[in-house]
Parts: sequence; C-alpha cells; structure tokens
Amino acid sequence: EKIKKNKGVKKKYLTPCVFSCMIAQVVEMEKIVEQGLLYDFYGELLTEHQRRIYEDVVFGDLSPSEIAGEQGISRQGVHDLIKRCDKILKDYEAKLHLVAKFMKIRDMAREVEHLADECARTGDMALIGRIRRLSGEITGTL
Repeated sequence: EKIKKNKGVKKKYLTPCVFSCMIAQVVEMEKIVEQGLLYDFYGELLTEHQRRIYEDVVFGDLSPSEIAGEQGISRQGVHDLIKRCDKILKDYEAKLHLVAKFMKIRDMAREVEHLADECARTGDMALIGRIRRLSGEITGTL
C-alpha cells in the first residue's frame, strides 16, 4: 500500500529567520542587563547630562528621536552619547572589576545559603567546612 505525500501541507519548523530573531532578542536582553549593572555601579561617574540621556534610553526605553526632540540635540548626537557612555562604563569595569566581584560574591553567597539549608535539612555537619571555606573566599574577594 502506497502512502500519499501531502504536498500542500506545510510543516511548522523554526525557520532560520525566526531562530535568528529569537537569538537577537536574547542578545539584546543580555545587553540591557549588562548596561543596567554597569550603570548601577558606575553611573554616578557620568555627567548629569550623560546620566539623564542614558537613563532615558536604557531604562525609559525612549528612542533616540524622542530624546533628541526633548533635549534639543540631533538623533545622531544621542546615538553618539550612548555609545560614549557604554564605552566609559565598560572602561571603568575593565579597570575596577566591581561588577565581576559583585557577581562572584553573589554566587558564593547563594552557595552558602544552599549549603546552610542542606545542613539544616540533613544535619550533616560536614557541610560546615564548605560553608567556612566559601565564607573565607567571600571575605578574601572583598
């Protein structure tokens, strides 16, 4: 018995275009998170003008055209200022590593919390040694 092929039936697959669009969205989200962290740590080192425009773009989700109209500058001027701010913030991180240290300490603190919960749940006092080691690493990182 022959099986007929349905030539008119379309199968739903993730096309390369859809897949690449999804990747682009994830990359954009990661960029926004990175910008937010860098701004949290080093934003006060920007000028008031830089901070105001950077906040409007990154946190206020305003377009360069909208900001240009509000600030009385060109759209290209807004774009250049955002690029310059990104570079300034990344340069501070390259020199000071505050964001990297924060993330390392945060991860170690989560591990301490997990080990403490496990110790309380099981009564396994051997976990205390690991907690003390992580505590020392946290103190050493500061």
